[in-house]
Amino acid sequence: MIGMAALLTVGLAAEMALIQPGELAAQLAAKGARPAIFQVGPHVLYRGKHIPGAIYAGPAGKPEGFALLKETVGMLPRNREIVLYCGCCPWSHCPNVKPAVALLKEMGFTRVKTMYVETDFAKDWTDKGYPVEMGTVQK
Repeated sequence: MIGMAALLTVGLAAEMALIQPGELAAQLAAKGARPAIFQVGPHVLYRGKHIPGAIYAGPAGKPEGFALLKETVGMLPRNREIVLYCGCCPWSHCPNVKPAVALLKEMGFTRVKTMYVETDFAKDWTDKGYPVEMGTVQK
């Protein structure tokens, strides 16, 4: 059973639509429609610094975070552009983005992207001078 889950996770990773941090920063700086952005990692990261306008949706690798993400996106149109990110650790070890993408696909969302955070949020976003805001949970 665990082997099958690992294969599904690897398959899902290959199917994920990725957006690079610089691409997302440019999209946010441009005029026009913006994606709904959800941080699906630990709350401490969101509280410290997060992408402006991002909504905290809980660590999707844990049952309570998974439930919060489902509740948070529940009323959005299924064709809404969504960007998910975590930033807790290197991409290859992140326990949150893959379950989040899988959930949104199961819910019928068709325009889901994941921001590729190669190392962590600080190095791949904050240290590059992309915009951040600090604060508590937005709903």
